[in-house]
Amino acid sequence: MSAYYEIAYAAASKRLCLFTGTGFSKAITNNAAPSWQELLEKLCDLTSDPASLKDALFPPGLPRVLGLEEAAQVIDLELRKVDKMIHNEIATIISRLTVSGDNEVVSQFLQNNHLEVVTTNYDKLLERLVGEQCHSLAPGVPVPRSDSQVKVHHVHGSVDSPLHMVVTSEDYFKFLHAESYFSRKLSTVLHENTVVILGYSLGDTNLKSILNEYRGFARSHAIASNLFLVSRSAVSQHVKDYYFHCYGVRVLDNTEVHGFFRSLNSMMPVVTPVISTSLANLQVILGRQGVYTPAYLRSSNSFYQIICSFSALGLPINHAAVVRSIGSLIQTKHDLTLENGAWDQYTQMANWLIYLGSILEIEGTAIQEIFLAAVHRSMSTMTSAQVYGYSWHAFAAWRDNWKTITYSNRLMIKRYVTQNFPLGDPLLVVNQ
Repeated sequence: MSAYYEIAYAAASKRLCLFTGTGFSKAITNNAAPSWQELLEKLCDLTSDPASLKDALFPPGLPRVLGLEEAAQVIDLELRKVDKMIHNEIATIISRLTVSGDNEVVSQFLQNNHLEVVTTNYDKLLERLVGEQCHSLAPGVPVPRSDSQVKVHHVHGSVDSPLHMVVTSEDYFKFLHAESYFSRKLSTVLHENTVVILGYSLGDTNLKSILNEYRGFARSHAIASNLFLVSRSAVSQHVKDYYFHCYGVRVLDNTEVHGFFRSLNSMMPVVTPVISTSLANLQVILGRQGVYTPAYLRSSNSFYQIICSFSALGLPINHAAVVRSIGSLIQTKHDLTLENGAWDQYTQMANWLIYLGSILEIEGTAIQEIFLAAVHRSMSTMTSAQVYGYSWHAFAAWRDNWKTITYSNRLMIKRYVTQNFPLGDPLLVVNQ
């Protein structure tokens, strides 16, 4: 299933959060917004000895001696010598930024959907794209009591209250150790929503700390991965495995900000018509007042709608009712493969198992046994050659999508296949 289907489903069920960084502001300003280092270098120009300060903090051709928040602390000390404050100077520079270029695909999504935005940016450019149906929340600014379609949480402060902006290493230390509304908000939305990280790098120590905390929560509660990182550049499979293993993050690489919103907008009309029925049906099923019909489960999208509904309802995968439901779904799909001429069902079952293995670390959870039994059925009925009675399309699905399965699940499946299929095509898949 397309990741955009999941994200669109979260948006339609009002459980989507965008986590935006500097790259997002750059994208909607035609690259006019400065990077963090570019901003700090501009601030150096306001000190009494800009050249020597830049050479010390950002030596040409050499690695930086200090982290950027530490460099900001040094610059703040130098600015104070000339009666300036780093927070006020940053607010002045950032306030001059304006939205520019063709941002229609971005504003179209923001204006037509309910969502939360968590940002470490100080600017209010996103609010301008949304318009009136937006609340901007930041430390030092009164929290609106009324409801709004879009809420933007400036967890590091905004230009509306410069002295509350998190800029220097001292500011970061206070932010990480303070029990304020904004220090808690970032962690809370990770637990409650599907989160898409835009214009941000995982190289930031503070972000890693927050994501690592979430990862522990997700593992202990068997929550399917609900974090996506949008990367402009290509990301190797090794790095993707690392992101998922350490932080539960799935990477959408080779994707620009505008391309992301363009794909998401095209998926919304597919998801929106089914969202209310899908959620209502799931609640009936979980209450044991009905079952999904084979006719519905013959559809390739049915499984994805159901799994997305679990997330929309905030249910963990190891919840007893969820395990029972997934087991029933897989068993029904298994039975559908026994029908005459049901070749599409073989492929669909393979794709369902691959998808489940891509969003959840299955080993040690309550659905491990169900999952592996279905893997056995799928792989024992597939072939790499066109042999009558076996599905070569199911083999192609496993082969072509093997690397989308999480690293830990690939290891689990490989061990299982090696023990149960000493010869044959399943080994061709797991030994890629």
